[in-house]
Amino acid sequence: MKTWCCRHLFPILIILLFTVNESPAPLVFTPGEGWSYQAVGSGRDWQKNRARDQYEIANEALQVGDYKLAIKAAKRALNRWPLSDFSARVRLIMAEAYEGRKMDEKAFKEYQKTLNQHPNVKNYEEILERQFDIANRYLQGQRFKLWGRIPWFKSMDKTAQMYQDLIENGPHSKISPQAQLNIGEAREKEAAGFLGNKQEKYNEAIAAYQKAADLYHDNEAIASKALYQAGLTYHIQANSAEYDQSIASKAMEIFSDYLTLYPEDEKKEAIQEMIRDLRREQARGRLEIARYYEKRRNRDGALIYYNAVLQKDPQSDYAETARQKIEELKSSQSTVLD
Repeated sequence: MKTWCCRHLFPILIILLFTVNESPAPLVFTPGEGWSYQAVGSGRDWQKNRARDQYEIANEALQVGDYKLAIKAAKRALNRWPLSDFSARVRLIMAEAYEGRKMDEKAFKEYQKTLNQHPNVKNYEEILERQFDIANRYLQGQRFKLWGRIPWFKSMDKTAQMYQDLIENGPHSKISPQAQLNIGEAREKEAAGFLGNKQEKYNEAIAAYQKAADLYHDNEAIASKALYQAGLTYHIQANSAEYDQSIASKAMEIFSDYLTLYPEDEKKEAIQEMIRDLRREQARGRLEIARYYEKRRNRDGALIYYNAVLQKDPQSDYAETARQKIEELKSSQSTVLD
C-alpha cells in the first residue's frame, strides 16, 4: 500500500510544483500579513511601500466596490504602518468594506476600534450612525454569521450590547437616547423568546426603558415612549404571571404616572383600558388565593382575600363570585354557631 502511494503521489507532487506559478490564483505568503491569493496579472501592484500609497489603493478599491481588495489593502496598511496618519482612514475603509460585503458584525467591530483608537476622528458622529444602522438591522431580525460568513443565529443579547457600546462611545450624541430605548426593545424581544426565567429578562427590558425615561426626561418623545413601554412590559408579565401579583401593581403605577405626565396623550384611552384590565388581573389573583385558603378550610384567610377582590375591582365578574363566596362562608359560620 505504501509503495503504491509513493509511486502515484510523487509524480503528482512534482507536477504541482512545476505548475504552481501557472495557477489562476497562486497562494502567496507575506510576513506579517499571512497567506493571500494573487489573481493572474495582478502581480504585487496592490502592495505599496508607503502608507499613503497603500491607503490610496484601499480607498480606490472601496470606491469601485472591490471590497475584498479594499479589505486586503487596508489590512496591509494597518499591519505595516499602524501609527501612520492614515490609520484611522484605513480602518474606516476596512469597516465600510466589511459592511459592503454584508459582514456587519465585523464592520461594527472595526468602527468600534476606530473610535477607541482615534477618539478625535473628524466624522465621529457619522461612525456612530453607521454602528446604529448595523445594530438596528440585528434588532429587526438579521442573523449573526458563523465565522463571519454563514447566517446562523439571532441574538438580542448581542444586539443590546451593540447599543450599549454606542452609548458609551457617545453618551451625549443625538442617537444615544434612541439607542437606550432600543436596548429595552432588544431585551423585551429576548424575553419573549427565552425558555428560562422570562420575568428576569422582562425586568432587564423594564430597567432599560426606565433608564431611558430618567436619563432623557427632557426629551419628551423618548421619555414618553420609554415610560409607556415599561408599563406595557409589566402589563405583558401581569397577564402571564401566576404568582407574582405585584407586577400588576407596578404596571398600574407606571401607567398612572404616564397619564399624570401626559394627560392629553393619544394613547390615553388605551392606557385606561389596560389599567382596568390590570385591576381585573389583581382581582383574579386575589380570588385564586381566596380559593386556595377555602380549599384548606382556612375560613378567615379566604374571607380576607375574597374581600380583597371587592377592593381591587368591585365591578368585575370576579367581584360577583367573591360576594357569593363571602355570603356562603358567613352563612356556614352562622350555622355552626347555631
